[in-house]
Amino acid sequence: MQSQEIKPVKPQDEHIVENRELNIWEALIPVFALVCMLFYNVKYAFGDDALSGSNQFILLLGAAVAAVVGYFNKVSFKQMMEEVAENIKSTTGAILILLMVGSLAGTWLISGIIPTMIYYGLQILNPTIFLASCVIICAIISVATGSSWTTSATVGIALIGIAGALGISLGMTAGAVLSGAYFGDKISPMSDTTNLAPAMAGTNLFTHIRYMLFTTIPTITVTLIVFIIIGLNIEPKGVADTSVILQDIKQSFTISPWLFVVPLLVIILIVKKTPPLIALLAGTLLGGIAALLFQPGVVATIGGGEVLNFTTAYKGIMKAITIDTSVATKNEILKDLFSAGGMSGMLGTIWLIICAMVFGGVMDGIGALSRISKALLKLFHTTFGLFASTVASCLALNVTASDQYLAIVVPGKMYSKAFKEKGLAPENLSRTLEDGGTVTSVLIPWNTCGAYQSGVLGVSVADYFVYAIFNWLSPFTTLLFAAFKIRIKQLTSK
Repeated sequence: MQSQEIKPVKPQDEHIVENRELNIWEALIPVFALVCMLFYNVKYAFGDDALSGSNQFILLLGAAVAAVVGYFNKVSFKQMMEEVAENIKSTTGAILILLMVGSLAGTWLISGIIPTMIYYGLQILNPTIFLASCVIICAIISVATGSSWTTSATVGIALIGIAGALGISLGMTAGAVLSGAYFGDKISPMSDTTNLAPAMAGTNLFTHIRYMLFTTIPTITVTLIVFIIIGLNIEPKGVADTSVILQDIKQSFTISPWLFVVPLLVIILIVKKTPPLIALLAGTLLGGIAALLFQPGVVATIGGGEVLNFTTAYKGIMKAITIDTSVATKNEILKDLFSAGGMSGMLGTIWLIICAMVFGGVMDGIGALSRISKALLKLFHTTFGLFASTVASCLALNVTASDQYLAIVVPGKMYSKAFKEKGLAPENLSRTLEDGGTVTSVLIPWNTCGAYQSGVLGVSVADYFVYAIFNWLSPFTTLLFAAFKIRIKQLTSK
């Protein structure tokens, strides 16, 4: 049987379902129901454990409420399921990437790559400059790769490990990692969202990037200043024990600068525009080879034996790729750092994404997304109101549709004409779509981005929300520019 190439649904090609019989209050019923159920589930029932399964089911209950609303507005069950199928199909790449990230983390642990990064990182980065360094490092990698997801899955994981050893809050570190990663994702010409936003607004890529710098540079500057101030006030809990930690790392793993070759090759592959799945698979396999070369004893132990042979080598590598694995250590700080979930560790996140796509698909299928966006557009008549409405729509779509791309596509299609009627250049819209949609997606726990980043970094959205300064500050910056009419380009008349 001949294999066929999987052709993913392009976000810009997704249609928006309209339903004239649905009014705004009916469209909001599923949203109110979902928010109330999630609030109770997290606040009073499960707390931090809500993502272990209960939130996923509540998303399905929210989809059921939306389906009932659709049924009473003459929307067929078949149409709803078609939109759900299209939504889930669009996340195929993300789900496969998540699985590969889990496998890569497993082989990078047992090969000593992550422990080596932690070992050298502890000697270079101290608590005072650590958080600001996280922002800068992740920003550089993300600009080069065009991917916040890849940045957090490689450099981000290592920085979280270093933070744990230094005694720095993982929530702070995750916030710094995501601030830098989404800065790069937002302005890199290789980023899909950076290309999608101008396509929706009707401007070109580099005009869009140049225009975004007006709001992005001040925002990342403020972010860096805040993290520098936080760093100056951090008590270095981990510094006193650093020598002990370094010794314990060396007792468990063979530490060598040669291990940096593997992540370097993966970054080179991504910069060369190799598809992320291929780059991550290569990183996983290279990590497995490095494990056999540098950590034969660790691989044999995980494989259930004392001596490395074909069977123990095969079992050790496969276990690291697929299931929970850990390397024994007496150091309590290092126990969490010396464990990885493999592919199975990503299943909870994948489960959340699928359920979120079911909710978003039904909402789109009954015409609720279109109705909510149009209602927001009618609320504002001034230029500032138009910008505010666009940001509100992006945020609403990130919450209701649970997808970063839809938070760009739907408002982009809805507001393009309104911006032209106000005499505003299309780059105003494309910049607002990025400031309001791209970077805020990671702040929603059930959004694909929030679920992914939380799963990869091992830090809940609630823990990193406040510290993802660049992400929540960006929409305020764009509204501030709109309010004071700073860099608001007008259409030029011929």
